[in-house]
Amino acid sequence: MGVGPTSLVMAAGPVFVLAAGPAGFTILPLISGHAVAMATGPATGTTKRREITVPRAGETTVFTDGACLGNPGPGGWAWAVPEGPFRSGPDPATTNQRMEITAALRALQDLSGPVLLISDSTYVVNCFRDRWWQAWIRKGWRNAAGKPVANRDLWEPLIEIALDPRRLVRFDWVKGHSGDPMNDRVDLLANSAATTQQASQGRVFLD
Repeated sequence: MGVGPTSLVMAAGPVFVLAAGPAGFTILPLISGHAVAMATGPATGTTKRREITVPRAGETTVFTDGACLGNPGPGGWAWAVPEGPFRSGPDPATTNQRMEITAALRALQDLSGPVLLISDSTYVVNCFRDRWWQAWIRKGWRNAAGKPVANRDLWEPLIEIALDPRRLVRFDWVKGHSGDPMNDRVDLLANSAATTQQASQGRVFLD
């Protein structure tokens, strides 16, 4: 098994993280359902803490991203499962926020069963982690300023599918352009869709 700078090690017992450091790999245990890794900075050798949400048994992990050239302008969305399928699509006239929502929506429409959806969009993740949707619905789809909630046409179907009681959907955030391989892959797919205005899909994403 190849081990990268930070890797999850799944075994019959507890789950651990192998974190690369100046002296080699450090084994770090789970803490409250998260793996806490010490990531080494490439230039300075300094370390920083970050949490990695661990997928549950039977849960599909999917990374999503959206891109827009000009904002508004031509855009693209993408989702990809680690070592699994991927899909992307274009939109000739859109915004970055709409593409981020679309990426999450298309991922949940295309995948079945429990899902851990990881996005670099706080706009998408915080809607569910902070339950923005509850206030929107309670206020008749008005935001805190009393104005109509933007992108309601996309939020409504995403909220409906994400809260479907027949499946469990969890959301987590990853910092964009931070070196996460899967975040980089969906960023590449979304930007390619925005640039070429061509869709793509496959069983496994190849670099």
